[in-house]
Amino acid sequence: MRAFEAEMEEDGRFMAGKIDEELDDDGRPRRTGTVWTASSHIVTAVIGSGVLSLAWAMAQLGWIAGPVALVLFALITFYTSSLLADCYRTEDPISGMRNYTYMRGNKIWLCGLCQYVNLFGVSIGYTITAGLSAAAVSKSNCFHKKGHEAACIISTNVFMVGYGVIQIFLSQLPNFHKLWWLSIVAAVMSFAYSFIAVGLSASRVISGNTGKTAITGTIVGVDVSASQKVWNTFQALGDMAFSYSYSMILIEIQDTLKSPPAENKEMKKASLIGVVTTTTFYILCGCLGYSTFGNQAPGNILTGFGFYEPYWLIDVGNVCIVAHLVGAYQVYCQPLFAAVETWLVRKCPDLQILTHEHPITINKNLGCNINIFRLLWRTTFVVISTVLAMLMPFFNDVLALLGAVGFWPLTVYFPVEMYISRNHIASLWFH
Repeated sequence: MRAFEAEMEEDGRFMAGKIDEELDDDGRPRRTGTVWTASSHIVTAVIGSGVLSLAWAMAQLGWIAGPVALVLFALITFYTSSLLADCYRTEDPISGMRNYTYMRGNKIWLCGLCQYVNLFGVSIGYTITAGLSAAAVSKSNCFHKKGHEAACIISTNVFMVGYGVIQIFLSQLPNFHKLWWLSIVAAVMSFAYSFIAVGLSASRVISGNTGKTAITGTIVGVDVSASQKVWNTFQALGDMAFSYSYSMILIEIQDTLKSPPAENKEMKKASLIGVVTTTTFYILCGCLGYSTFGNQAPGNILTGFGFYEPYWLIDVGNVCIVAHLVGAYQVYCQPLFAAVETWLVRKCPDLQILTHEHPITINKNLGCNINIFRLLWRTTFVVISTVLAMLMPFFNDVLALLGAVGFWPLTVYFPVEMYISRNHIASLWFH
């Protein structure tokens, strides 16, 4: 009997040790993210639809202000992201309490409101872009068959609905930690269409078939009026700001990293890799695109039909854009899904519809868990964002609005404010 009890006690210690090995210091499933998975999340989030508008943005700002603005946005983003990475844990960077979301770090409701409104806006912007890119494939084939002057009118609505249906299924992934494979695929797609845009632009520049450029960009009285120049300049800056906006999900990305080593150090490495990679592509796409089209650069370098041939390569580029945005949508929306669901579970912990998972077995090796509330709420979210995207399919305007609304509070002010608050630094103008 004693031998049996000793064996049971040993088995209990073994199982407890095994459970401990599967859990992190906060009792959650052990995180497995690395610098490279975090970098792929960042690249997926950053190199998105914004890169396609950079040739147009450069045309509005010119050869000096355009590259300078891109580099400044990159430096600001990396600096404030490094500050924000230090705010993931309170007090001690290794054993301190984890802050799982942007809001939890500083308890600022305005910050959370800006973050989640911006994430919702991004879901609309990405739906618009995916619809335009999918429609551009059909339009490109039409131009190839009927000539460049043909009236190839293709509705984007059916493509947006198709994109929304895909997102309804992918939105059932339970959390951000399950997205690593989708982020890697999306990051590869972003590199693919960026290379295509750079290659097409470079070939036109080498052949000498380029547009007229200027030091200050578009010329007042020739290309635009004075009021249009002012408006387009601010819109171009908004597009660039949107192209660097990932601080709103930085803490959620950092929450996927395993420790040790310390998460803040790994996140800074991932941020550096992400920002350097994206800035390199941005300068290449922006400068080569501006060289190619000059002051008449289209708002979207692949769907604006500055290029017509080779049509198959343009089709591949647009398909890569859609594939990338399928993953990028989830990278941005999963933190919003988690915030709503966590808040409701905290308020109503005994409500079965919020907490109960229904296992569905397809075969011995394939199955999944379905939560009724998650299914209904996330489906409703995707439907609403898709309908709103169909009502306002204006690519550049939506990007500029999202960049203008989100960059200052989420990328600059709140990361600095959180760092000051966490380290108890006396401040003069932040309060």
